[in-house]
Amino acid sequence: MRIEELDETFVEHAAVLWESVGLTRSWNDPRQDFLRALRGETSGVLGALDGDALVGTAMVGADGHRGWVYYVAVAPSHQRRGVGRLLLQGAESWLARRDVPKVQLMVRDTNTAARGFYERLGYDDARTVVLGRWLHEPR
Repeated sequence: MRIEELDETFVEHAAVLWESVGLTRSWNDPRQDFLRALRGETSGVLGALDGDALVGTAMVGADGHRGWVYYVAVAPSHQRRGVGRLLLQGAESWLARRDVPKVQLMVRDTNTAARGFYERLGYDDARTVVLGRWLHEPR
C-alpha cells in the first residue's frame, strides 16, 4: 500500500470510488471537483494504491490560513485496514510541508461512523457552523 499524489489519469477511478461510498451529491460533479483540485496551486488529490488499484483518496488543499481535507474515501474491500489513517497522515504531511498550521474537514452530521473515525484520530468538533452560498447555480 502506498500513498501518492494522483494525476488526471485517475479521475474516473476516483469518481467511481466516491460514488460507491456515498460521498457525491447531485449538485457536485466529482470529476470536475477532482480536476479542479489538480488545477489549483494549493490543492491536490492523494490516492491509496494497492498495486495499481486505487483503493482510497483524500483531496487536500490550503486556503492560506488552514488546510482542508475532502473526499476521504476507502473502497469497502479495504476498509478497517488502516487505509483511512494512512490517507489522513498523508494529507497532514502534505499540508505540513507547505507550512499550514491547522487541518480541518467537514463531516455530515448524519455520518456518525465517519465522525467516530476522525475523533479516534484526534480530530475534535470545532463547534462551528458552516454556511454556504452558491456563486454559480449547480447543474
